[in-house]
Amino acid sequence: MAKVMLICGKLCSGKSWYCRELMKNSPALLLSVDEVTERVFDKSLGESHDIVSAKIQSYLLDKAAEALSAGADVILDWGFWTRSARLEASEFFRERGAAYEWHYIDVPDEVWQENIVRRNKAVLAGEDDSYYVDEGLLGKFKDLFQPPESGEMDIIFRR
Repeated sequence: MAKVMLICGKLCSGKSWYCRELMKNSPALLLSVDEVTERVFDKSLGESHDIVSAKIQSYLLDKAAEALSAGADVILDWGFWTRSARLEASEFFRERGAAYEWHYIDVPDEVWQENIVRRNKAVLAGEDDSYYVDEGLLGKFKDLFQPPESGEMDIIFRR
């Protein structure tokens, strides 16, 4: 039976790397909000970023359900920063009788800070298409991120 793997983790925790590692071990369709945003929209969406991101997430959930129905495993890579987002995604797949599992990328603060610095350097050098993590984005993230509670995740990957 096909399953969906939902990847939860902080901004710059290594979620995209982890997804590529998962795909090495088992073929799966990777659906990423950041990838769609980067390819379709200007990175400077500004005030409309959250609205556009929510629409992309909804669309990708529907596509994930289609892929599961066709027998393909799916990986959802967009962080699931809040408990409510995780509950909604779980309910979405539960209502459809789909198999799903939660993966959490647990990264210590020191490694997390190093990842942010490394990413920003790569973005400034034109080596990475990811978002530059400025103080505004970092502050927004810190206000939003809710670490998973005990028992909420199926798999915990510690970096």
